[in-house]
Amino acid sequence: MQEYATFCECKEQKAWKRRFKQSMIPDEFQKANFENYVTDTTYQREMKKMAADYVNLFRIGTESEGRKKKIIPPYNFGLIASVGEQRLKELPTADRAEIKHQHNNFGIGKTHLQVAISKLLLKAGFNVLVVSDAVYINELMQAKRAGDEGEQLNRLLSPALEADVLVWDDIGKSSWTEARETMYYQIINERYRKQKPIIFNSNEDRGTLADKIGYAAASRLIGQCSDERYKFLMDVEGQDWRLKKHG
Repeated sequence: MQEYATFCECKEQKAWKRRFKQSMIPDEFQKANFENYVTDTTYQREMKKMAADYVNLFRIGTESEGRKKKIIPPYNFGLIASVGEQRLKELPTADRAEIKHQHNNFGIGKTHLQVAISKLLLKAGFNVLVVSDAVYINELMQAKRAGDEGEQLNRLLSPALEADVLVWDDIGKSSWTEARETMYYQIINERYRKQKPIIFNSNEDRGTLADKIGYAAASRLIGQCSDERYKFLMDVEGQDWRLKKHG
């Protein structure tokens, strides 16, 4: 007996593939998912549980007219360093290696987990955009200087402002400038105003992240991670699995 996909299934599969293609998930994380996320440490288990709780707040409902309605929580989701990269660089050279070893935040699966969240949301029907801080901010700055009356800048900004979910990898990686701080604020404040969530991770801690993206932007970004019911912000650290693989 032959089986045939229904029209609705085919249409949804095409829509899912289109959303996935438009999401800009990095090539090295194309296979990342919840099933292959390693949970060797307490931190990683807590990160995964928080991520699962967060995903469960997203739903596709049905209105009385039969139309689908996206239920999107207003909360941001953040995984940040307990001791930020900028803080480590400011330490005396003799102390830096030991503190870095004690409070390592690199290679513990932050991006893997957030891409896994992205895939689940994309498959469920949500529009997700994944951006890498250093690349994205550099592109925005170049577009701002293009002299085309903001055409390139608007083309780059619009998806980040309008996506159901913005996934911001390694936010705060770019070196601080006043122009970049203004750009961070513009994006974060607009999504804050519209109550559209940002899923982010950073190798900076709460203090150094504010130094890198500006205090007003950091206040909105971090402040929207929790309320009296939920908390979706975690300061994380652990062993660098990249070094462990080659150790």
